Amino acid sequence: MFEYQLHTIRQAEMLRRADDERLARDARAARRAARRAAPQRAPEGRVNSPEGRSGGGRVRFTRAA
Repeated sequence: MFEYQLHTIRQAEMLRRADDERLARDARAARRAARRAAPQRAPEGRVNSPEGRSGGGRVRFTRAA
């Protein structure tokens, strides 16, 4: 009897976890769709790039001597 209760508890936990993962996946897909639709409304595009001075640690040009 105890093993059956453990089984039902594990099954319920797996179902809850699957629902949470499904909800997260749907939220990511909605954000992705919103980002894809955004350039149509804002023709300027993104101003700050991750490679720029404020973002990444990568140097774009070599320094002059």
